[in-house]
Amino acid sequence: MPTAEKARTIEQAKDWYSKSVGVVFTDYRGLKVKEMQQLRTNLRAKGGELHVIKNTLFRAAAGDDLANMPDDLHNGTTAIAFVFGNETDCAKALLDYARVNKALKVKGGFFAGKAFSAKQVEALSELPPRDVLIAQVIGTIIAPLTTLVGTIEALYADPIRVIGAVADKVAEASPAPKPQPEAAVVEEAPAAEAAPAPEASVEEAPAADAEPEAATPAPEEPAETSADTNSTEASEEASPTDNPNTDPTE
Repeated sequence: MPTAEKARTIEQAKDWYSKSVGVVFTDYRGLKVKEMQQLRTNLRAKGGELHVIKNTLFRAAAGDDLANMPDDLHNGTTAIAFVFGNETDCAKALLDYARVNKALKVKGGFFAGKAFSAKQVEALSELPPRDVLIAQVIGTIIAPLTTLVGTIEALYADPIRVIGAVADKVAEASPAPKPQPEAAVVEEAPAAEAAPAPEASVEEAPAADAEPEAATPAPEEPAETSADTNSTEASEEASPTDNPNTDPTE
């Protein structure tokens, strides 16, 4: 049975493993303490932690996933990098340090239930950062949808443009209609409004208390003079005796 110290180490390793998205196995033989500390600092800045654990204790912490891990990954002098995020950045930090310090060797990794060789971990380090990679994937998915939307809009827009062009041609070819004379519009007086009554031309009768004006006497005909009357009568009486030879009895 494991001792209490080993049991605590296994439980700690289980916690690291359960929180990680993957692990990278390295051979650290030949690294000095200061170099190991620098590597741990570099890896922690990228979202990972480097721990030296006995292979037997790590196997106990890995549980069922151990069956998918090649034996050469968890044998020999091994330092395990637990990657909690940004797989690409963590793999790049390890490989960059291995290029500078040849004492560090990357043996392989294990991500998403699959074992990675040293070459595959190197390829992982060359990928764009996680956020950039996600943006590229989203852009790849959205691009066809955008093209599809544009194609659908074009299918609807083209017939409308064709119909509009044909209508314009027909309108240009047809003669303009002759202007029709405007019919005289007789405005009828509204029935509700009565025609105004004509003003009375008769002068108002004088008030009852007014005194009547004196009647103007009619002009008198001139009386015939007596001389004219007498002369007329005389001429009438003398007419039978104007001719002396006439017999008055005849």
